[in-house]
Amino acid sequence: MPDILWPIKWAIEAILVAFHWVFSSIGFPAEAGLTWILSIIGLVVVVRSAMIPVFVRQIKSQRNMLVMQPELQALQKKFKGKTDPESRQKFAAEQMELYKKYKANPLSSCMPLLLQMPIFGGLFVVLNEAQKSAPGVGLLTQNLATLFANATVFGAKLSDNFNGNTNAKVMAAVLIILMTASQFITQRQIMAKNQNPAAMNSQYAQTQKIMLYVFPLIFAVSSFAFPLGVMWYWLASNFWTMVQQFVVIRNMPTPGSEAHKAREQRLAKKGKALTVEEIEQLPEPQKQQRAQPVSKTRAKKTR
Repeated sequence: MPDILWPIKWAIEAILVAFHWVFSSIGFPAEAGLTWILSIIGLVVVVRSAMIPVFVRQIKSQRNMLVMQPELQALQKKFKGKTDPESRQKFAAEQMELYKKYKANPLSSCMPLLLQMPIFGGLFVVLNEAQKSAPGVGLLTQNLATLFANATVFGAKLSDNFNGNTNAKVMAAVLIILMTASQFITQRQIMAKNQNPAAMNSQYAQTQKIMLYVFPLIFAVSSFAFPLGVMWYWLASNFWTMVQQFVVIRNMPTPGSEAHKAREQRLAKKGKALTVEEIEQLPEPQKQQRAQPVSKTRAKKTR
């Protein structure tokens, strides 16, 4: 059968070898585990930099999903209890129009993860083969594969997983805790700072709350089988996501959220005006009722 991961493995090996060469050239030992960890972090920088446009679209889509929740809830209430085919079809059509209106996609939150899964798979295969000192499909030669297989950090080989020696177990446990915590903080950051209060009780918000606890738990359980090198990639990727999301939420918050209020306060202190998009999203000011003039006759009576 053809190796469908061959192009991804080749690209991963090329990036790893390139960064390994750079760090080795500036004085890092070629056989050291730290050199390979820095190379893996370099791989994260390249992959996540290429995914910045996808991530920004994800944040915008999530923001739009939160903004549209009041209208979506009203639509669901409108068709509640109507199970006939015509009502279902009309509900689906109006729901799609709502998604188009706000340019929202319910599956947007999964896109960065789905795009990274082939990278995880390719890296897993590359490191799994390298731990046996087997050459890769591209620039990872027999010599480099042997260097990686013998590379250690605090007595733990990067090719080991939780089933390795005591040092590998300790490092794997620490990495799993950090990975799970960073995943939780990243998801919590959206719910705490970038969510409109009007959408707190929506179905989408409830789904986000479930994901807040379920996803980190799934990743924590599955991580026990991963080599330490893959865990380092995952941890570095999580930290990248956390920082990148903080920057995006700070500059493109959901209208009505805590992050949006904080941004308005920062702009007000700096004396900067809001953008056209932000002005359009602000609530309309309430019209004050004009005081009716008091007639002379009525004024005399009040006296």
